[in-house]
Parts: sequence; structure tokens; C-alpha cells
Amino acid sequence: METLAESHRETNTSAAAPAQTASQADARHVLHPWADLSGLGEQTSLIISQAKGVRVRDSAGKTYLDAIGGMWCMTLGYGREELAEAMADQARRMAYYTPFGDLSSEPAARLAERLSQLAPGDLNRVHFTTCGSTAVESAIRIAHYHFAAQGKPAKRHVLSRINAYHGGTYLTQSLSGKDADRTLFQYEADFVHHLSSPGHDPDRSNVSAAEKLQTLLEEMETEILRIGADNIACFIAEPILASGGVLTPPEGYQKATFEMCRKHDILYISDEVVTGFGRLGHFFASEARFGIQPDMIITAKGLTSGYQPLGAVMISDRITDALAKAAPKDKPVFSNGFTYSGHPVACAVALANIEIMEQEDICGHVRDVGPYFIERLRELRDNPIVYTVRGDHLMACVECWTGQDAGPNAANMALAQKVDAYCQDAGLLVRPYENLCIMSPPLIIDRTDIDRIVATLSDALAKAQADLAAGNI
Repeated sequence: METLAESHRETNTSAAAPAQTASQADARHVLHPWADLSGLGEQTSLIISQAKGVRVRDSAGKTYLDAIGGMWCMTLGYGREELAEAMADQARRMAYYTPFGDLSSEPAARLAERLSQLAPGDLNRVHFTTCGSTAVESAIRIAHYHFAAQGKPAKRHVLSRINAYHGGTYLTQSLSGKDADRTLFQYEADFVHHLSSPGHDPDRSNVSAAEKLQTLLEEMETEILRIGADNIACFIAEPILASGGVLTPPEGYQKATFEMCRKHDILYISDEVVTGFGRLGHFFASEARFGIQPDMIITAKGLTSGYQPLGAVMISDRITDALAKAAPKDKPVFSNGFTYSGHPVACAVALANIEIMEQEDICGHVRDVGPYFIERLRELRDNPIVYTVRGDHLMACVECWTGQDAGPNAANMALAQKVDAYCQDAGLLVRPYENLCIMSPPLIIDRTDIDRIVATLSDALAKAQADLAAGNI
């Protein structure tokens, strides 16, 4: 009689298919984040197979200068042996244990201690998550719990902003305010409200920064009065709007909105998933750059330099003390968290990451080369297809246009895609989004590679401009 194992082997053998290339397997089996569904199954993804420093190599052996740092996160560069060893050492010692209740691991405890030392004010309590999205979602839940525990369950509404990006979960996508991301999914509209985009570009604005600031503050005050301060739990804000197009608010905006939140008993959540961990030249930008001490700070991405998935909510003692004091006696459980919250391997990497950043003065390096990066990129404004160049230290954006209407219309997006294609052909990876070329290179980048980025981008812009002039776009 045929055994089950023999039958299984026979079935597998007869069903065996020729081996696929990685690109073919990707096209057939992977549904990518933000995939273009109109080309599903037909896309030819660039398969990145190796990386070192600020460069990556594809499966065909071609090398690219990575001007996007993976996804804002590859801060210390690729191939750092110290981070790989931290991963391996912790995995050998103890790869995982549950973080729930009163169980923990030494890496999680030590990392929470280090983060509290780096953070501003009394942000001494850390709630670990798996990424920036889950950290943002957790922060909103903490705000809701905080007020409900004080007998104020009506304080549940959340203020966010147009062009904000806060993550990919149901709630965080609802908080995000990028129109292009609003598709056929469902979004929370009951308690989430979006204020106007705060970006102010002095090169293109017809109003002064002071006028823009006044308009934004008046709108925020009006919206608070409309909803009712007694109904609003929190305001969530990226210090600089990253994926929305590297949008910088007018000077004084962060502090003024923080003070307005204080006035109305609204918690201020600073989403530093991108701006934190060195990208603006500081571990956290909220206080060092913008003079505020938020109630909560969100961190992820650069926290581990992209080597492991990890997110965290840093919470004020004022908030956690109130949570503990007001928790219901019959059910004092903080029922939020994830299987991989404070994963020991991820926390070990984050600790090593912080140590390297301090030893090599990565933040000081960013403060040194960041202004040079923006200065060089601004030279590209001479090209007629460049609408504007925006940025702050090592986060930047070149906005393309045909010379007609500005913004993400079909013609401008096609032009930006052409620029991106020319960059990729020349061995430079920028992040194409709508009509923008967004850049966030590894923080270890030097002036020589900054010059290469600008030279390659300049050549790509010139070629795309020639295509436009010839009617080929």
C-alpha cells in the first residue's frame, strides 16, 4: 500500500514548476505596499540583493547610490557589522520572550532607560510597538484612555492635518491627510479632523511666514471651538511633514500650536518617526529644534537604523502617573500592545545603534553636512521644470512641473517619473511620489556623495526637460 509520504512526494513532483527568477516570483506573488493595481502581476520590480554604506546593488549587479535611505530609516548605512553582531548575539542569548504583563527582557528595559535619557522633559515611560504605525495608533489609544480614566470619555476627537502621514493601519491612515492615499478603503471620519496643511514655501508663497502662521492658528482655534475643547483628546503633528512632501511650517508654528493645546487641555503628540534619530541633527527635534516638550513622542525607523522593525511611544510622567492613579479598580489593565512589543533582538540593535551614533557623533555630522545638502539641491531651481526645492538637513524634496499648473496633476507626475527613471539609469535612487522627488539619504553621507546626488539629479532634470520640450512627455 502506498504511504502518505510517498503519495505526497509524488504529488509534489508532478506539480513541480520551473524555478522562477526573483523578479518573476515577486510579480506573481507579492502585493507591495502602495502597489499600482492596474499593473498587478506585470510589474518588474527592482530586486535589491546587496548593500554597503550608502550604496545598494540589484540582482543584476548594478550599483546605486541610495538617496532615500531605504525608507527614511537606513540612518547608519548598510552593512554595519556592529548592528549585525548585536542581532546575532541577542538571538543566540534569547531570541524572544513575551513582553505582556510583568514579563520583560533586559534589552527592552535598558533601551527604555536610554530613550528616557535622550528625550526632552519628563518623557520617562516607553511603550514599545512594532513600527511607527503601531506606535501612533498606541499613542491615540493612550490619549483616549487618559481622559476616559478621568471621567472624560467625550474627549476622544483627534486633530491632524492635510498632507500629514502617520502610518498604514486603519486608524493611522485615517489620521493621515494625503489625498492620493485615500482610495477604496474605509477611513474613520467620526472623531478624526484635518486642519490645513501647514507647509510654507517662501520661494513660492504669496504671503509672509507671519501671515501664514496667523492664518493657521486662527483656523486651529476656530476648529477647537467648533468641536469643543471638552471633546478633543489630542493633536498629532510631524514637526516637518515628511511623506507629504517635506513640508516645513512657518517659524514658530510648532510652539504656538503646542501652547494652544496646553490652553485647551489637549495632548500634544509629536510624530518623530522621520525627524527623530538624527535626520535633523538631533536624537529628537521637538525641543532641540522647535522648543517644545510634547506629552508623547513617536519614534521608529532610525531607532534601529532600519536593521530591525521597532517603534515606541515616549510618554510624559504626567500622563502615566494619571493613568495609574485613575485606572478602574475592577479592571486596571492597560490592554494595548503586541506580540513583538519590545522584541529583545530589535531592542539590542537599537541600543547598539544609539551607541554608534554617540561614538561617531552622527547628529553633529548631520548638522555639518545637512545645510550643504540643501544648499546644493537649491542650485537645481535654475532648471525650468523645477517648481521648488524644499528641505531641512537630510530630508529634502524637488518638486517638478511642466510650467503650467503646479501640483500633482497627470502631466507633472509623468514628468517626475521621467526624472526618476533617468536617475535610476544613472545609478541614483530617489523616491518618486506624485510630482516629487523625495530624498532622505543615510546620515553617514559625505559631501562627495552629496555632490554626486546633485550632479546626477541635475543631469536627469536636463534630460526630462529636453523630453518635455520635444513633446515626448
